[in-house]
Amino acid sequence: MSVLCCFYAQRGASSTRISSWLMQPLVLCVFVMAVARGQVLYSIPEEMTKGSLVGNIVQDLGLDVKRLKSGRARIFTEDSREYIGLNVDKGTLVVKERIDREELCAQVSPCSLHFQIILENPMELHRIDVEILDINDNAPTFERKEIDFQISESAIPGARYSLESAKDPDVGLNTLQTYKLNPSDYFTLKSLSRPDGTKYVEMVLQAHLDREKQSEHKLILTAYDGGSPAKSGAVKINIVVLDANDNAPSFTQSVYRVSLPEKTPLDSLIITVSATDADEGANGDIEYYLSQSSRSVSNIFNIGSLNGEIRVKGDLDFEISKYHELDIEATDKGGLTDTCKVLIEITDVNDNPPVISVMSFSTTIPEDAAPDTVIAMLNVKDLDSGRNGHVKCSIAADLPFRIKSSTSNFYSLVTEQLLNREAISEYNITITAIDEGSPSFSTNKTLTLKISDVNDNAPVFQRQSYTAYVMENNSPGVSVLFVKAHDKDSGNNARISYFLEDILVNGVSASTYISVNAESGEILAVRSFDYEQTKEFNIRVKAQDGGSPPLSSNASVKIIIQDQNDNAPQVLYPVQSGASVVAEIVPRSADVGYLVTKVVAVDVDSGQNAWLSYKLQKATDRALFEVGLQNGEIRTVRQVTDKDAVKQRLTVVVEDNGQPSRSATVNVNVAVADSFPEVLSEFTDFTHDKEYNDNLTFYLVLALAVVSFLFIVSIIAILSVKCYRWRRERMFYKSGANLPVIPYYPPLYADVGGTGTLQHVYNYEVCGTTDSRKSDLIVRPCSQSIISLDTSGTQTLTHAQRERLNIDNSFDQKIWMMLVLCCFYAKRGASSTRISSWLMQPLVLCVFVMAVARGQVRYSIPEEMTKGSLVGNIVQDLGLDVKRLKSGRARIFTEDSREYIGLNVDKGTLVVKERIDREELCAQVSPCSLHFQIIQENPMELHRIDVEILDINDHAPVFARKEIDFQISESALPGARFSLDSAQDPDTGTNALKSYTLNPSDHFDLKVLSRNDGSKYVEMVLKLPLDRETQQEHKLTLTAFDGGNPQRTGTVRISVTVIDANDNAPVFSLPVYRVSLLENSPNGAVVIKVSATDNDQGANGEITYSFSRSSGKALDLFHIDTNTGEITVKGDLDYERAKQFELNIDATDKGGLTDSSKVIIDITDVNDNPPVINVISFSNPIPEDAAPETVIAMLNVKDLDSGRNGQVKCSIATDLPFKVKSSAQNFYSLITDQLLDREKIPEYNITITAIDEGSPSFSTNKTLTLKISDVNDNAPVFQRQSYTAYVMENNSPGVSVLSVKAQDKDSGNNARISYFLEDILVNGVSASTYISVNAESGEILAVRSFDYEQKKEFNIRVKAQDGGSPPLSSNASVKIIIQDQNDNAPQVLYPVQSGASVVAEIVPRSADVGYLVTKVVAVDVDSGQNAWLSYKLQKATDRALFEVGLQNGEIRTVRQVTDKDAVKQRLTVVVEDNGQPSRSATVNVNVAVADSFPEVLSEFTDFTHDKEYNDNLTFYLVLALAVVSFLFIVSIIAILSVKCYRWRRERMFYKSGANLPVIPYYPPLYADVGGTGTLQHVYNYEVCRTTDSRKSDLKYVRPCSESIISLDTSGTQTLTHAQRERLNDDSFDQNISLIPHRLFLTLDRWTID
Repeated sequence: MSVLCCFYAQRGASSTRISSWLMQPLVLCVFVMAVARGQVLYSIPEEMTKGSLVGNIVQDLGLDVKRLKSGRARIFTEDSREYIGLNVDKGTLVVKERIDREELCAQVSPCSLHFQIILENPMELHRIDVEILDINDNAPTFERKEIDFQISESAIPGARYSLESAKDPDVGLNTLQTYKLNPSDYFTLKSLSRPDGTKYVEMVLQAHLDREKQSEHKLILTAYDGGSPAKSGAVKINIVVLDANDNAPSFTQSVYRVSLPEKTPLDSLIITVSATDADEGANGDIEYYLSQSSRSVSNIFNIGSLNGEIRVKGDLDFEISKYHELDIEATDKGGLTDTCKVLIEITDVNDNPPVISVMSFSTTIPEDAAPDTVIAMLNVKDLDSGRNGHVKCSIAADLPFRIKSSTSNFYSLVTEQLLNREAISEYNITITAIDEGSPSFSTNKTLTLKISDVNDNAPVFQRQSYTAYVMENNSPGVSVLFVKAHDKDSGNNARISYFLEDILVNGVSASTYISVNAESGEILAVRSFDYEQTKEFNIRVKAQDGGSPPLSSNASVKIIIQDQNDNAPQVLYPVQSGASVVAEIVPRSADVGYLVTKVVAVDVDSGQNAWLSYKLQKATDRALFEVGLQNGEIRTVRQVTDKDAVKQRLTVVVEDNGQPSRSATVNVNVAVADSFPEVLSEFTDFTHDKEYNDNLTFYLVLALAVVSFLFIVSIIAILSVKCYRWRRERMFYKSGANLPVIPYYPPLYADVGGTGTLQHVYNYEVCGTTDSRKSDLIVRPCSQSIISLDTSGTQTLTHAQRERLNIDNSFDQKIWMMLVLCCFYAKRGASSTRISSWLMQPLVLCVFVMAVARGQVRYSIPEEMTKGSLVGNIVQDLGLDVKRLKSGRARIFTEDSREYIGLNVDKGTLVVKERIDREELCAQVSPCSLHFQIIQENPMELHRIDVEILDINDHAPVFARKEIDFQISESALPGARFSLDSAQDPDTGTNALKSYTLNPSDHFDLKVLSRNDGSKYVEMVLKLPLDRETQQEHKLTLTAFDGGNPQRTGTVRISVTVIDANDNAPVFSLPVYRVSLLENSPNGAVVIKVSATDNDQGANGEITYSFSRSSGKALDLFHIDTNTGEITVKGDLDYERAKQFELNIDATDKGGLTDSSKVIIDITDVNDNPPVINVISFSNPIPEDAAPETVIAMLNVKDLDSGRNGQVKCSIATDLPFKVKSSAQNFYSLITDQLLDREKIPEYNITITAIDEGSPSFSTNKTLTLKISDVNDNAPVFQRQSYTAYVMENNSPGVSVLSVKAQDKDSGNNARISYFLEDILVNGVSASTYISVNAESGEILAVRSFDYEQKKEFNIRVKAQDGGSPPLSSNASVKIIIQDQNDNAPQVLYPVQSGASVVAEIVPRSADVGYLVTKVVAVDVDSGQNAWLSYKLQKATDRALFEVGLQNGEIRTVRQVTDKDAVKQRLTVVVEDNGQPSRSATVNVNVAVADSFPEVLSEFTDFTHDKEYNDNLTFYLVLALAVVSFLFIVSIIAILSVKCYRWRRERMFYKSGANLPVIPYYPPLYADVGGTGTLQHVYNYEVCRTTDSRKSDLKYVRPCSESIISLDTSGTQTLTHAQRERLNDDSFDQNISLIPHRLFLTLDRWTID
């Protein structure tokens, strides 16, 4: 049964929604389909207001309102949005949300809503379909408001351009129908329909475009739909006409003229040329170039390719070229060109400074040279002309020289007065040449003139008299003094030798005392002096130079001998005699200060060395006597008493004040008595006094022991230091190979004997500690090798070299005497300081007589004459003779270095000396001439010669390149000009270039032009248009002709490549392409490849593919390769959404010309959609006692595919206690299949599988996690039925004994377990007094402290109960065992200890080994190992006599008892248990070794107070204390000594460190013995020695300054191989060992250069 009602809702044309008051009941279109399956279909228009009635489902489905409420009726939709709502109270369907058909279904028709009404108890499903009807509520719209096109003006009529389609969401008649284009002068519209009926449009060009007339077109495209009334939408179309290169550039001027001064700075702007092009963009971009005919000046000028600015690139020189002509080309991007000419005139400026050339120069002249002596001859020239080329020469006015002009451009430099080398030995003569230009230029030429020496000065000593001090006992050969004389002369004239004048000193020759080094002036001591014999003497030293004749002077030297402390004091009184004893008598009544005697001593030394001091070294009674420090008087210190001994012996030390000091001792015997007989009675055996000897022996033994001890300590210390230094030296030697070399050059010294060997220098570098400032160093050389050092910065002279130099000097003197008017230039090497005769080379003769001639001759010769050809006879032409040429040493002088013309002196002719090429010599300059001078001397004459070089036709015209390439656009217009390379012909005049020809001349003409200088250049002119498609390349030949006879020619090939112009549009191979495509094609899959061709070439033939704007949403799904035209899948294709796509493809070339084609893609359906499972309802959790068939979930399963691909089956795993039932189409219910048990499986993961029937089939899984809720059906269960726990006695109350644990299979409160202690009795009391149980954790705790000795174990019971309702419980028994602890010490039962009496065990003296003396009995109340006892003998009077059994405590004898064993024996026995920790008890056992009891009683009266035992113990304690005290005191003294020593050295270092100079020398880092780190402060001694000193010692005196030089210790120094061998030499170590230890100096490093 069906009821049909139709309502039509009428609305306004501009309204998009239906208001309730506008609703007019026209047609009710509700269909109620009372079908057995419960399905209803409704139809409603879109845009109904919310709440509008859709239908009454109570009536249409035959239900009532109560059933809707009881069944909890609700709507289920497959998506999340609900457009239709259910009114349960009325049983009606109403509009819940605004319904827009276009939004809901887009272009799909019909458009329907599908949903289900679900009722429960029992479950019912009713399908409802609501069809949405379309109304015309949308006008056609374009995606963009404006569409922009760029179309080339070269596009041909018929070109198509796809336009964007309008979009109208409506369907049917309401959708898009037609298009209209306005205006339509140049374009027309072509409307097309797709297979689905939608409209799209193309714009077709119907007339040619001209950008120059109209560069932009404005169109309007209007789209109309078919509704009533009709709606429309419009879009603006902007067409920009792209330029085509159809206009060539044009210069504003054909010729540009500009003047430019020479020497204009680089990059200066000369002029800007300008050309215009009617085209725009790239076609109108003009680039400027120098034409090929102007390549020769490309290194001088540069043109900006973009702005046309011509700038200076190279140097401009008026003298080289007076004007330049540039051919400029303007070329656009299409290859069209225009040319112009730029004429640049160069104006002259004074830009060339004068040039000074030295023709001859004498570098050295003697200081006695006469005035007007010629020093140099000069040639001065200036390349400028006129006043700019007029030059004047001058020198400084304060010089003793002057400039004389000998002829034009020639000058001579002569002396003006006498010279003095001693005043000025060298002159830097600066010659200034200045021209008369404005501004003027000047040039300076500096000549260095050296004045040679004449011996006119005698040596002069620095002082007329000298005083030198020499320490007596000096070593022979020691240096006494250096005398120095200076000689103002130089060379051998200043070479000073020193001689000792033979005078008498103390009656003998002075040479027996002193020697003088002839080279250095060092005065050396020949012998060792003695101050006591000779205190001073005088000598005279003569200094003599090496001149001829030699000059000399004298100086006196006074040598003073200084005293040295080399004599010990001599005691005059008291006189020492071994025969008798002399004693001074002191009466007992002597008071304080009584003069006993006076010690008298003298010292033959002088000064401080003779100052004596007296000290009392030893005395019988030091408190009785004293000695005067200065006078030696012995006086009493106190009153003499009767107790003072009669015999008194005093030892007095007499010491001088020298360094080191010397001393003498004297013994003084004193008798304290009032009478002489008393003295005699006491002094009868004075020398043999026994008591004195006994004391003396004691002290000698003591002194020997102390000295031996100190000696051993010293030996050990010295060996330690030696080993330490040896190890450091070995480390230094091993590391020496990698040390850098320090360039150090000591000064030059001369030796004593005048052998000249002192230039070979020893350099000793000594590194000492801070203490070494007070000590001396003696060094003996260990190698005979001498190292020669260059001390002058250049080279050292050997003996042979100096002799050779003397010979050279004498030779030079002879040369000066013989050659008065000549000078020689001595050439020497840069590193040499000596003059060798074989190096002398006479270079320039410097004497000129200024007799100038006025002769000048001119010749003309052709170029390319052979060598030796005659040029002219100068003897005839100048009126000279051959003899004059020879006597005047005639020669040719040219201003450059090359001589083309030679002079034959024997014949007096000029001949060709080298090949003459006019073009190489003068280029294009005409006439071409050679200019030079013939110079004669004695007197000087200068003759100017000019030789003109005539040109011959020896060169053909030549092009710079063999082939010229042009690229000319086929769009170039006739009349376009192209510059060609000019041919070059070095010849001049009629032999130069004359004309050009071009062949063939079909398309091009030749235009020959002339420059201002007459040279020819050519341009090629296009006379016919070019067509690349007809002929792509043209081959031409350009020929150049000169005017010589015979005529010469040159050719160049011209290749013209025609550049393509964009005059052809692309063309597709097919107008329509068709292809089928599976809907599941992956991204990137190739759909089809479209192809278009273009007859153009290069960029014009490159085609770009693109989708047209009319392709719609398909652009999101497909991609086209712009270069290849390959179309690929870009998005996801879905047959269910769209079954066909139509793509419009545009092919566009670079010029903007296009063609279009269509691609139709049919989508074929595949099973590509898996089923979708939606859970409508799901009950989770469910109780484990739920009955079978209980509904758990309701499911909706759908598949977007259709047919068999959309048919779905649902299933679950067969081993689950559930099943799936189909309740309606696409609806399923999940129900239980059997009873559940949560304790076995508390949770199920139910996987529902939906599989379609497609091929291949797709399946979907949906997993539901179902939890089973618990029911209290399980009691708690203990892990064990009984437990055993162990507790250590003496535990703390509350300690944990055990934790019991029960488990309940239930969950939640049903599984929450509580623990309780059952109330049972333990030893008659409640178990709770012993134990408590934690109700939450089941932990059993001790309530009290247990005692193992009282109770060893007991039992309790624990109950576990869950929290269910009703609760369930279970029990477990617990046995608690108390463990023993070692808390009791052993108790000794026997022997019984009593303090009142002594109990002793008697051992007969006849007891044998193993005799049982007694047994110690003990017990321990603990148990186990704590009660195991062991016995040990702790102490015994005689340990070798008794032993105790470890386990039984029996005391037995170890050996046979003897009579020597003491009667009293005391044993201390320790009884110890085996606990942890162990406990013990001790017992004393008294044993009596005796045969009778009375004997025992007599011995045990004071057993506990043994005096002998205590005395021995006290003795050893005192002895041990004394030894320990002694060792402690010795250690303290040693530490304090080391600390004081280090402190003193550090203080010395700190005081001397403030003024330390910095020396850039880096020795290696050493550490001194004391470890104070002061060894970084180094002494550096420089020692210079003669060859004789290799046989003698060298003493380094104490430094005169207390400052310490601080050196950077991070550096290193390299030793040569010889140096390392020298350091390793044993003889060197032996020599070093000669240094006295009192003057010890640490020698850390030797450097011998």
